[in-house]
Amino acid sequence: MEIENLAFLKHFFRFNRRVYLDHNATTPVSRRVQREMTRVLTSHYGNPSSLYGIARKSAEMVEKARRQVAGAVGADAAEIIFTSCATESNNAVVHAASAHFFPGRKKIITTPIEHPSVLNTLAHLQTRGVVVEVCPVDGRGRLRLDELERQIDADTFLVCCIVANNETGVIQDIRAVAEIAQRHGALVLADCVQAPGKIPVDLHGWGVDYAAFSAHKLYGPKGIGALYVKQGSPFEPLLHGGHQEGGLRAGTESLHNIVGFGAACQDVKTLLAHAPETRALRRRLIERLKQAKPDCVINSPEEAECLPNTLSVTFPGVENAELMAMLDFRGVAVSAGSACSTGDDAPSHVLQALGISAQAARQTIRFSLGRDNTAADIDYTVRVIRDTLAGRTPVVNMGPALVNESILFDEGTFILDVRPPDDRRRYKGLPNAHEVPGFSLTVEKYLKQIPRDKRILVVCPGGGLSVMVSYYLKAKGYPRVTNLRGGLDAWRARRGDLYQKYAGQNIQMLEPDEAG
Repeated sequence: MEIENLAFLKHFFRFNRRVYLDHNATTPVSRRVQREMTRVLTSHYGNPSSLYGIARKSAEMVEKARRQVAGAVGADAAEIIFTSCATESNNAVVHAASAHFFPGRKKIITTPIEHPSVLNTLAHLQTRGVVVEVCPVDGRGRLRLDELERQIDADTFLVCCIVANNETGVIQDIRAVAEIAQRHGALVLADCVQAPGKIPVDLHGWGVDYAAFSAHKLYGPKGIGALYVKQGSPFEPLLHGGHQEGGLRAGTESLHNIVGFGAACQDVKTLLAHAPETRALRRRLIERLKQAKPDCVINSPEEAECLPNTLSVTFPGVENAELMAMLDFRGVAVSAGSACSTGDDAPSHVLQALGISAQAARQTIRFSLGRDNTAADIDYTVRVIRDTLAGRTPVVNMGPALVNESILFDEGTFILDVRPPDDRRRYKGLPNAHEVPGFSLTVEKYLKQIPRDKRILVVCPGGGLSVMVSYYLKAKGYPRVTNLRGGLDAWRARRGDLYQKYAGQNIQMLEPDEAG
């Protein structure tokens, strides 16, 4: 086993490269954006709300960025409100529309593949009496317009529809959705986060009333979003305080981020022109994945109905956590779904809405390409996947039934518990476990306390987070790393007797290394 691991590590150091295929989660900041933001941070510190010269210059820069964002999405500058992120934008619209119409009109219609910032907000409003109905999608994730026609009525005041899904890339016919809503006097919130730079965005042409955007999906900075409010559409601020953003969003403007957002929007036409090249790489990825694993299932729709950069693939019989961990170990970044909802082992709600089973959802990877990816990146990624499918992996997976008293109390075993805090509050951990405070996938700040001369048994709730940590530790040179397959959930179900007898005993909390 040691010889095999040594051979693998030699292969790793010889052939490893960095490949980023998670652009739907976030994008690297472009040079144009870096340049403009640096200029603001070094030379323009005036508060846009003040009246003296340097402040007026800052205010001018805000308005210039507003025009740049509006121009990129087919809106008027007066219809753009800067927010902290698209999550805030979505929240602001749903709450504002509800405050305006409820209880006179009580119903909101949404899709089952919306971003959590919409679905979780709607779930909250349901506790306040708002009626939320979910319009189904077909097997490719396309909204059933016939069902929308059936569900919408005079009591409906808002329809929430994501324009392009972040997991599968499916593009909705948002103009048709808006036409149906308008016939019934309902408004439309379009989550456009994944659209700019990938498909043309024309808010006026689409006829929507609200739209949410985020700069960091567009090679811009994190921490800045935009909200489109069609002139005449009801809206009241989510945040109260100052008079900023025309009194619709209080708080001193984040000038450098706003300017960065505007700069990112200047590249939208260039990104759209590059889309055919990205689509060709996506096609190459599909072809090579099918060669590597002929039974893999493509969940994303046909090209005409899909973002050019997004591909969702199910690998039957292969847990996505193990595959992602191996890819990460070899320098490739991919995702299992929305970055805003990961951190647990729950299967994707988007994939389940498409009729994909929970088991298949846990065998699914999302690849999202960017403008800097190359054919060599695609070929390298598929080669790593081939290695994984062939069993050339350096981490041992231990079944829950094997974690017995001998393992639990073996002085040569170091149990590393990487469960998030909420799971620790619900369930006791393995006896003699060493818990990482908070939530950390890399455990970088605790490496000095993890012995290299022992077997490291890594534990999480469902086995997904721990396998990522296992590969990280292996990359750091730990010779014997074992992942508890299925996590504490599986062990508790399989060895309930040991859980009742020993769980929670002799737990130690690791302290961050001083150098960390």
